[in-house]
Amino acid sequence: MQLFYAPDLNEGDAFAILSREESHHAVKVLRMQAGDEMFVTNGRGLGVRGTLSDPSPSGCSVRIEDALEDTQKRGYRIHVAVAPTKVNDRMEWFLEKATEIGVDEITPLICARSERRVFNHARGSKVVLSAAKQSLKYSFPVLNEAEGFKTFLKGISAGKKFIAHCMPEGRRLSLKDGLCPGDDVCILIGPEGDFSPEEVRAAVDCGFVPVTLGTSRLRTETAALFAVAMACTVNM
Repeated sequence: MQLFYAPDLNEGDAFAILSREESHHAVKVLRMQAGDEMFVTNGRGLGVRGTLSDPSPSGCSVRIEDALEDTQKRGYRIHVAVAPTKVNDRMEWFLEKATEIGVDEITPLICARSERRVFNHARGSKVVLSAAKQSLKYSFPVLNEAEGFKTFLKGISAGKKFIAHCMPEGRRLSLKDGLCPGDDVCILIGPEGDFSPEEVRAAVDCGFVPVTLGTSRLRTETAALFAVAMACTVNM
């Protein structure tokens, strides 16, 4: 099954029109022809089955036959705010794998000790889109623009909130003990040099609970993916 993306698709539409890029892939790469079955999503929870009616490489038209059930729909949200890694490939690896496993929102977080302070949102969005289609998701994760740590804290209010850090001072709850099925969660993951003590205190003052991800010291992208996987596992 190959899933195509049509962001302007709405419930009740008779046709879905694919972008030039999606159309080129369907017609020139996959060699699809008029009458072939196609599956299309708008990335906002709607998936449809249809028939390719106009195989134009500049804008395919798909006649919609049926709306499909979103079997991956969930009653909770997972939001991970993670510092971009120094090596960009590692951040893109996280975006891909977290999307496949099941994350709802990702915010690149610029921290005091961040070695990478610029995030290529356009490139990251392409990674997320590709992974969402590959894993047959009808609801795509939201990838936010990079945001400063203090600014981010001010905008988060709902759900359970956790900050994972490596400093030995103070009590840290195990993340698995803090998660409960059905809860919306926001988890902060710091840069290679960890959060600063000031950032941890600021997060705690905003209601974030300090947590540990275990006894091993993890890379930033590994820690972020572990947090996503743990939150998903609790809800299985």
